[in-house]
Amino acid sequence: MNILVILAHPTPGSFNHAIARTVIRVLEKAGHSGVLHDLYAEGFDPVLPSGEVVRDGVIAPAVREHCAQLSAADGIVLVHPNWWGMPPAILKGWADRVLRPGVAYEFEEGDSGEGVPNGLLKVKTAIVFNTSDTPEKREREVFGDPLENLWKTCIFHFCGVKGFVRKNFGVIVTSTLGERQAWLREVEDIVAGVFPKEQ
Repeated sequence: MNILVILAHPTPGSFNHAIARTVIRVLEKAGHSGVLHDLYAEGFDPVLPSGEVVRDGVIAPAVREHCAQLSAADGIVLVHPNWWGMPPAILKGWADRVLRPGVAYEFEEGDSGEGVPNGLLKVKTAIVFNTSDTPEKREREVFGDPLENLWKTCIFHFCGVKGFVRKNFGVIVTSTLGERQAWLREVEDIVAGVFPKEQ
């Protein structure tokens, strides 16, 4: 299987980076092809220019590459911190530019965009790994867990992805080495469970 892994954390050596490395290692061990994009390391430009907004707009080569890899992907894994209940701007910009009409979704002929789209992604399951400094109970009860709704409903379901798994790790700022090691074992189990070994 072709699995696209998108990492969005600005600090090399972060726990997000450890998660992404673990994901790639588990995928490769299972015989999958894992493509990792570290958006900050690559200097991905998150700003959507006006010329790209329309379906047949002019698309930058880097964005075209991401679109092609997304279209070919059987699965996708996103790794990012929870900042203000949102992904970092670089990942939101990635979604703006790569999850585009004609790649991730399309509307029926005659529909000017107000209807329900058809999802175009062949991705069967998306995994989202988040890190946070907000305790899980407070995230749910006070903030309503906005990342769950964003990725599961607003984005992946919209683009035709039915399978969805999300795991949040925290509180990162006070976590111990033992806790982080246990969390990475959880990452291994989740990835291996969603993308089992190739036969």
